Amino acid sequence: MSIPQSGGGPIENHAQLAEYMSSGCKRKSEWRIGTEHEKFGYTKGELLPVPYEGDRSVKAILEGLRDQFGWSPVEEAGHLIGLTKNGANVSLEPGGQLELSGAPLESIHQTCDEANTHLKEVKAVADAVGVGFFGMGAAPDWTHEQMPLMPKGRYKLMDRYMGEVGTHGTQMMRRTTTIQVNLDFSSEPDMVQKLRTSLALQPVATALFANSPFFEGKLTGYQSWRARVWQNTDNARTGMLPFVFEDGFGFDAWVDYALDVPMYFVYRDGKYIDALGMSFRDFLVGKLPALSGEIATLSDWADHLTTAFPEARIKKYMEMRGADGGPWRKICALPAFWVGLMYDQNALDAAWDVCKDWTADQRDQLRTDVGKDALQASINGREVLDVAKELLTISEAGLKARAIPGAGGMIPDEAHFLNALQETVDRGHSPAKKLQRLFECEWAGDIKRVYQEYSY
Repeated sequence: MSIPQSGGGPIENHAQLAEYMSSGCKRKSEWRIGTEHEKFGYTKGELLPVPYEGDRSVKAILEGLRDQFGWSPVEEAGHLIGLTKNGANVSLEPGGQLELSGAPLESIHQTCDEANTHLKEVKAVADAVGVGFFGMGAAPDWTHEQMPLMPKGRYKLMDRYMGEVGTHGTQMMRRTTTIQVNLDFSSEPDMVQKLRTSLALQPVATALFANSPFFEGKLTGYQSWRARVWQNTDNARTGMLPFVFEDGFGFDAWVDYALDVPMYFVYRDGKYIDALGMSFRDFLVGKLPALSGEIATLSDWADHLTTAFPEARIKKYMEMRGADGGPWRKICALPAFWVGLMYDQNALDAAWDVCKDWTADQRDQLRTDVGKDALQASINGREVLDVAKELLTISEAGLKARAIPGAGGMIPDEAHFLNALQETVDRGHSPAKKLQRLFECEWAGDIKRVYQEYSY
């Protein structure tokens, strides 16, 4: 979840809303890669969720990172709720999932180094206090009652609201994790092509990374329970956004969409003010019930943009949001997949050619189907496995065309970061299928083996 935004005075005219997003346009030489990944912590021995406070706690992990590795603290209402360093930040998801929001970096080599350093730091601190971490799309056996809620005002408001607008919102908040990547665009037409392509293909990423077949200790029949959860979280702020594929789509159309997303909060003086279900349109004209007479600022708009949760979204950059959290190697594979498709024009054109003829109904059905069937789902007469193979070939070509070397020039490009995904398509099934077989055979139904074999 995003941290509060700052800066920007009152919004004086409607055009500023689109201008805020278009101000993110960058020359290709300035495009960067920001990788975010979440992970579950557990107490060793008991294998239970990590509470916020105590000897073995989220707070202890944050304090250890601060004291041992030079991270600067972020506090809210006297609570340590995050850390910052060198353009990156560590934050808490609602159920205590630990997230690294990486700095904007030039290459997958750099973003993978960043992830490796972070996980090594977290492991060093966690081992010392008796905590472990692992990556999966959904908590395999914990119940809602076992999950803590982190002391952040935003989460308290969301937790109450989620039960009113969907059936799985509190599961999303407390018991799911993701890997996502944030990428840049050069212009409005470039943003449009990238957003359309990434939205349409997001379910393919879901299938490739499907890694959550369990929930509350049982097989669910889904390969990505996380995907299932998002389908029933809040229809007003999730989904495949068919308007993005309509003629004339651009920043103004995104503004109209975001203005119709019900509000969660307004952030003032370190506090979250309840604006649940209210309209940002009212806020623009000083008629927001929560702050009557006060006009929205650009920082309020920036905050509001973080409360829309479609499969891909735009702010001053674009976020791809469709993948389950997973093993260490997959953290590097996700940005590699999307950078290969998005940051080379030939690759982007080829990726769009794969999905440009899909209808809105087909895209929406695919989003539903991959949660259950992953790579064995179908779209427009093709199995997703076949689509994934084609996209990996395109992505590899895009990464080779970038030709950004690593390891002091010993590695010619970034294409090897796709190896983890190539292994998946070579097997012909998602990581969830492997988990299912382990659970039913080698583990003899003992879900606790997940912690033993899938921890970082």
